Amino acid sequence: MANVADDFQTRWWALEEKLMNHFGKKPDVEAILFLIGLQETGFIREKISKEQKQDLMHVAVCKILSSSGYYLLEGKDEEGWPHFKQTKNMPVMDLIEQEAFLKDHILLYFENNQF
Repeated sequence: MANVADDFQTRWWALEEKLMNHFGKKPDVEAILFLIGLQETGFIREKISKEQKQDLMHVAVCKILSSSGYYLLEGKDEEGWPHFKQTKNMPVMDLIEQEAFLKDHILLYFENNQF
């Protein structure tokens, strides 16, 4: 019987492969969060500053963690950027656990959005 970690890793590799086929290179977690941020904001510019990139990734983290109740969408500002409120504290995790936690929520995001 396959364990949960194997299934998780298989699903993660499948997502990476789909994204690689779509964009031509294998994305890391930060790149995937950036893509989710672009998707959620519709913020498309030729030049994106480092600060804007960080803002897009922050939107992505809030969005993906809202499915587990960590954040709640409060609304959008006049520029269309979503604003979230943290509703519960994040669990204490080491870096490996944090990455797995984010990856799990990224997978859920893509499953919920029929990617």
